[in-house]
Amino acid sequence: MIPIPRLRLRDRWTLLSSGFRPFFLLGSIYAGLAILIWLPVFTGELDLTTTFTPCDWHVHEMLYGYLPAVITGFLFTAIPNWTGRLPIRGTPLLGLVVLWLAGRVCVTFSAETGWLAAMLVDASFLLLVAAAAAREIIAGRKWNNLNVVVLVLLLLAGNIAFHLEAHFHGAADISIRIGIAIVVMLISLIGGRIIPSFTRNWLARENPGRLPAPFGRFDMMVVATSALVLLFWVVWPNGAATAVALGLIGCLHLVRLGRWAGGRTWRERLVLILHIGYAFVPIGFLLNAASAFGLVPASAGIHAWMAGAAGVMTLAVMTRATLGHTGQKLTASASTQAIYAAAIVAVVARICAVIEPVYGVPLLHLAAFAWAAAFVGFAISFGPVLISYEKGRPNKQEAAA
Repeated sequence: MIPIPRLRLRDRWTLLSSGFRPFFLLGSIYAGLAILIWLPVFTGELDLTTTFTPCDWHVHEMLYGYLPAVITGFLFTAIPNWTGRLPIRGTPLLGLVVLWLAGRVCVTFSAETGWLAAMLVDASFLLLVAAAAAREIIAGRKWNNLNVVVLVLLLLAGNIAFHLEAHFHGAADISIRIGIAIVVMLISLIGGRIIPSFTRNWLARENPGRLPAPFGRFDMMVVATSALVLLFWVVWPNGAATAVALGLIGCLHLVRLGRWAGGRTWRERLVLILHIGYAFVPIGFLLNAASAFGLVPASAGIHAWMAGAAGVMTLAVMTRATLGHTGQKLTASASTQAIYAAAIVAVVARICAVIEPVYGVPLLHLAAFAWAAAFVGFAISFGPVLISYEKGRPNKQEAAA
């Protein structure tokens, strides 16, 4: 693939020179602070000026607030690599950043701004992101990458449905599962390409031997079947048929993960964390299968997907992309490994808080503070790199992703 074209220093302000810089930085800060706000809201110590129920606000801001920021940062950095065109930067990028921030404000204070205004501002962000991504992909004639745009549009539809369902029915339900299903599909599709690629690059250089299987027919079958099963789960989340389907596809994702030789990457946590993050995809399927059988609460599987797969994978991608695209050495420092450890603790504690309600309150607090430590820790550790000029040329392996 063609690496991102380099820009003259006088052509831009560094923070707005590429999509990953503002969206990774602001998205990570927001992910940490939103959880710290949510904790006193959950315990009844704080009230929000939003038309959403407290739980719906929490879900929405993680699912349709934080994640779109990271997805945008990733796409606006990857698309120039796919197409060879200049990245979206400067004033257009600033406009999208401001629109995303406005969406967070309008949603949180929607009791003042009105639910319709909040929906229009919030939904406009993903609409413009999809339009910009489609324009670049079409201009670069990379038609096979348009499937990512379709998933962004589906996420947009889920966001609009969330606002409508919350307003007309008092709380969101189906639209939450729609958004989660789309996120799982994005991780399955993108993760299935970048994880074996980055693993192969590292193993070929540092630990010769068995290499990960490349993306092939088996992967396409798993992704396609996952889409059907998730659609079934969105419409009918409970019952024996749903449980069996979720359990079977979960096992297929475990097989898929095993084909990527993740166990051979222990010495480089920057690669290993990608495998750990993806492991929460099959764990989520299996926990949701158990939930459909009535064995565990539904939120166990949902948090495995959202806090686990989405949370850990986005941290993994943000740290790697930031290092790679700013000319840093592709290795996990002690602070980066601490970020990963905090995220894993947060996920495990959050799932256990659901499964073991007797210890729910202390585990919930542990999960919230560990999550905040991971994402605010990312902002503190990588913020100086994101707002400063890169030390060298982008890493070729990263540019090829």
